[in-house]
Amino acid sequence: MSLLSVDEARERILSHFQPVAVETLPLVECANRVLAQDIAATTDLPPFDNSSMDGFAIRVADVTDAADSPRSLRVVADIPAGVSPTISLAQGEAARIMTGAQVPDGAEAVVPVEDTDFSNRDAGSAAPDWVVISKSVTKGANVRPRGMDIHADEIVLQKGRVLKPQDLGLLAMLGYANISVHRKARVALFSSGNELLEAGAPLEPGKIRDSNSYTIAALIEEAGAGVIRLGVAKDDRESVKTLIEKAVDLEVDLILSSAGVSVGAFDFVKEVIEANGKMDFWRVNMRPGKPLAFGKYKDIPFIGLPGNPVSAFVGFEVFVRGVIGKLNGIYNGSRRKVQVRCAEQIDSDGRESYLRAEVHPAENGSFIAHLTGHQGSGNLHSLVQANALLIIPAGVKCVPAGQEVNAWLI
Repeated sequence: MSLLSVDEARERILSHFQPVAVETLPLVECANRVLAQDIAATTDLPPFDNSSMDGFAIRVADVTDAADSPRSLRVVADIPAGVSPTISLAQGEAARIMTGAQVPDGAEAVVPVEDTDFSNRDAGSAAPDWVVISKSVTKGANVRPRGMDIHADEIVLQKGRVLKPQDLGLLAMLGYANISVHRKARVALFSSGNELLEAGAPLEPGKIRDSNSYTIAALIEEAGAGVIRLGVAKDDRESVKTLIEKAVDLEVDLILSSAGVSVGAFDFVKEVIEANGKMDFWRVNMRPGKPLAFGKYKDIPFIGLPGNPVSAFVGFEVFVRGVIGKLNGIYNGSRRKVQVRCAEQIDSDGRESYLRAEVHPAENGSFIAHLTGHQGSGNLHSLVQANALLIIPAGVKCVPAGQEVNAWLI
């Protein structure tokens, strides 16, 4: 069987997925959800000229050369935030104004309270009858003009965006109480193998504790999907079938497993999947994680990751993270690549390799990478020590020290 390139395998898998359905939710439930609509501004922001600080609204001509010759102005209004002023400043007049309050007609700037003789700033204090201005200002000083940030009808958020906390604030400012987002993708996850024990169980001869269900479940949630943990399937047909049928009943968007998808005498996942669907085994030109299974069970996509902990992690990053992104309506759900400089020579076997490394900023603004320990696919500790996966391209067998390669920061 020939080896598939990583890109070809990834594209084959992604071609079977489409974004999940759209739902309309209250804004308070939309953090980290994916927008299913473009968002247009319903108004200018700010919606009116407002003061950027506490002070006095004035006409610029009234305070010309005030630094050399302080000017006394009559205070004709007191304008707190939330009030629409009804006055219009005339020559020689000023209005006390609070931060965020609407600037009255006739006012051209705001003089900070620190540049006046008004010293009573206690809560509830009344505005003075007169104020002495000791500094001149230019037109527009300390005023946030209407539309400074956003103009009405401007597209401010595009569909496919993962909503951040600040996005929710902007949506609230624009009056969006409910928005259309993609339903959160649902992924069913199980591990497979008689050798697996629960995390808290005492070790037994020939047994190991199940780590993949914890690692992969956390990765699923980090990628933006909901995870349904089905548990561990024993090495028999009925155990495997029971878990997979549970995933069908729960109407998940993807079934994901680790281990149990080889052609070994005790690996029954392939048999169960093929009884009600189709399964393909691929050998991908990568390390770790060369074996990969992809298929469908009752029309629900299935991905089988290797059982070795690092292989399962890398397989998720290479193939599954992008699938979850596409399900959630994101065009590209993979991690962002950065360029890093290798601190040491790296030898490879010619397969596209994903190597555990610790990346730190260098003095010149670049990043420098050191490998973290042994790169065996069962050595999870070196992955714990890493904050990046270096990507060594297929066909490259030696990367000299000092050469740059792509990396995913993890």
